Amino acid sequence: MSRLCIGKMTTATPLPELLQVKLQLFGSAARGEFDPAHSDLDFIVQMKGRREPGYAARFCDFADALEVPYRRPVDLLTELMIRYPYFKAAIAQERTVLVETAH
Repeated sequence: MSRLCIGKMTTATPLPELLQVKLQLFGSAARGEFDPAHSDLDFIVQMKGRREPGYAARFCDFADALEVPYRRPVDLLTELMIRYPYFKAAIAQERTVLVETAH
């Protein structure tokens, strides 16, 4: 699944320069357990400007934009949202970088 995600990310999903994004895949798609009939996609994004006005709107717009090429629900997290040590440890082993733009 991660190859499919990489292809769609580089061809179908806009990554505006102002986002300066690092996007990682985790969850069932990263583990090779993706079920096209039932699975959503799980991403971790790092965007610049977290303290700037409009950050929340850009985050939400980006989450919505990710759903379009994949035609399925997307869970989009930031590093700050990943607080629980067990969850953090579990996804640390399966993260796959899909896109990383220049900072």
